[in-house]
Amino acid sequence: MVMTGTVAAFALVVLVAVISPGPDLVVVLRNAAAAGFRGGAATALGVGLGVVAWVVATGLGLAALVAASRALFTGVLLLGAAYLVWLGARAVWGAWRPAETARPGPEQTLAPSQGVAAAFWQGLACNVLNPKAAVFFVALMPQFVGADPDLPQVVLLSVVAGLVTVAWFVAVAGMVSRVRQLLARPAVQRAVGTVTGLVLIILGINVVLGI
Repeated sequence: MVMTGTVAAFALVVLVAVISPGPDLVVVLRNAAAAGFRGGAATALGVGLGVVAWVVATGLGLAALVAASRALFTGVLLLGAAYLVWLGARAVWGAWRPAETARPGPEQTLAPSQGVAAAFWQGLACNVLNPKAAVFFVALMPQFVGADPDLPQVVLLSVVAGLVTVAWFVAVAGMVSRVRQLLARPAVQRAVGTVTGLVLIILGINVVLGI
């Protein structure tokens, strides 16, 4: 059984990792800026579920297969990179498309079918298509549950990791939503959509260059 102190230490390590800037943060910021707290929170839930999936996959040994297989790891990396570039391109297009085709309001920098559900799936896909998460948890988990964890341990740590992740990104969404009125201005909205979109594109390209 995992002790309380062990769970707390695990939660702290996950929090430090989650706070580090990366694609998940950019997607949460983008959706929170474009669609307010609900969009950001939905994205946070998607990212959190992705983290849960990686922890469970690690406990079942699946993440180790991804981390150990060069072909599989590279394949997931390329899928993730393509997804980041696609998200970024749509964000930039949403910020600069002609006024007659733009959707009114802050939601215009999101994809045409965007809503809470779409924001959720964006967060989930962004995290799941990042095999570096597999490497992280494959290295981390044995330090807290040993090399052969049982199912209750895996479930407990997956829930903890998911809750920590969601709590952080929901807090980020809340902070962004506090300046929603400012972000709703067309010029600011265009700048946010352009900057976050370009950051996502650069992150995707950087993934490919790093292979």
